[in-house]
Amino acid sequence: MTRNLSLLAGVVLVGLVVGTALVSFVWTPHDPLLVDASVRLLGPTGDFVFGTDKLGRDVASQLMVGARTTLYVGVVAVGIAALVGTPLGILAGMGARWLGELIMRVNDLVLAFPALLLAIMLGAVYGASTLTAMIAIGVATVPSFARIARAGTLQVMSTEYVLAARAGGRSRWWIALRHVLPNISGLVLVQSSVSFAIAVLAEAALSFLGFGTAPPTPSWGRMLQESQELLAVDPRLALVPGAAIALAVLGFNLLGDGLRDRFDPRLEVRR
Repeated sequence: MTRNLSLLAGVVLVGLVVGTALVSFVWTPHDPLLVDASVRLLGPTGDFVFGTDKLGRDVASQLMVGARTTLYVGVVAVGIAALVGTPLGILAGMGARWLGELIMRVNDLVLAFPALLLAIMLGAVYGASTLTAMIAIGVATVPSFARIARAGTLQVMSTEYVLAARAGGRSRWWIALRHVLPNISGLVLVQSSVSFAIAVLAEAALSFLGFGTAPPTPSWGRMLQESQELLAVDPRLALVPGAAIALAVLGFNLLGDGLRDRFDPRLEVRR
């Protein structure tokens, strides 16, 4: 029952974020980029649900478009990590022992390299942008997928049906596509959900520091950065994007926990 509630709560929170982002493509209460000094620092009203910021922009509209930016960065970053890390993990688990050790040691080196530092380096060379944030987060997340894929591959390779396939003369490519990849897809899906939560936090941190999404495109992290000088005067400007980030991260983590319980048969046995 508890795991079903975790999965349900995760689906609801993630669905709320995704729905908000999709709606922002066709409708927002106001133009999120419109600067109107006559309504700056206005509190919540019927026309401005979350009020306005120091430039008179509608906070609710910025929040909606910011959800789109956050999901865009997360999808691409996690996609890069999954497409690179999963094949590497399978190769490390199925290849020769020396090859697996080489891949995992390089994997450990990349894991020790912070995504934030990589983003700063890319930003210094190519300029701060959404693309910079996506690449930095994606590369930094590759080791997690490689580790998960390798562990799952080693388990699958020790099963009797894989031994039978090898005895029948099946190639490694056939075994990888027919047996390994389908059996570790659940693990990859769970890791994708957890990594998405990390990507949301990383994108917000990079935008807060000025190495993520460049203005004027709305971003939750930059909304926090712009509100820090007004914390004592109007904490609402920091609470709104902060709550959005917290709910998005909580949603993806709960979704990951629920998916893990659903796809991990060992947990089912213990229950």
